[in-house]
Amino acid sequence: MPDDTVSPTGWGRIAPAAARLPRSLLVLGGTSEIALATARRLIARRTRTVWLAGRPSPALDRAAEQLRGLGAQVRVIAFDALDPASHQSVLGTVFTDGDIDMVLLAFGTLGDQAHDERSPQDAVRVAQTNYTGAVSSGLVCAGALQNQGHGCLVVLSSVAGERARRTDFLYGSSKAGLDTFAQGLGDALYGTGAHVMVVRPGFVRTRTASAPPGARLATTPEAVATAVELGLRRRAETVWVPGRLRVVMSVLRHLPRAVFRRLPV
Repeated sequence: MPDDTVSPTGWGRIAPAAARLPRSLLVLGGTSEIALATARRLIARRTRTVWLAGRPSPALDRAAEQLRGLGAQVRVIAFDALDPASHQSVLGTVFTDGDIDMVLLAFGTLGDQAHDERSPQDAVRVAQTNYTGAVSSGLVCAGALQNQGHGCLVVLSSVAGERARRTDFLYGSSKAGLDTFAQGLGDALYGTGAHVMVVRPGFVRTRTASAPPGARLATTPEAVATAVELGLRRRAETVWVPGRLRVVMSVLRHLPRAVFRRLPV
């Protein structure tokens, strides 16, 4: 579809591809390195208003100040993924203040597989954070975007959800649930003007997480941010980071189980 046509299913009248980038952004998981890299990139384009939602902390306040230094109007709101009873009122406050062009669902926890296997309570916390909390907040935001008649919900999933691995099946199963939920939500919103984009990065190197040995397709927060921008411009439904992972995971997903078990993944 040419960039200067009217889309019947989203963002109203679509001018150049740059018009698909948001002027207002709500980040769920306001201290996420991926989310902040994405916010910085979007502020450099056309984003002017940013809401950072997360647990109150000095790190959240510092993130807000850094984004203000880039010229954005930034507001901080207390948000806890593990308190779904509060999501409607907390997030409703944001949408009551004005339309939001993009919601970035970026919170999550890796957990510790070896420890969590021995501690079901901690394993459940991983699932509740990555899946239950995302379902609750995702539905609240999706409903608000639908009521607006425009906007994009960007969900940070993971290639770990593509196939269970011995080394991270607790985290992977929570991301598999999130990914399936986000795909179904995107189908449910089709034709309403609201849109869902699922982002599936490989291992992301951050200040606190180094890539494991052999992680040749590891990526960075900045690379994910670039992919998010390109996905928004194209109005994509699924984004892989790096793009080669689409092929790699397709192969791994179809390997016989007996073969897959022997792989060093």
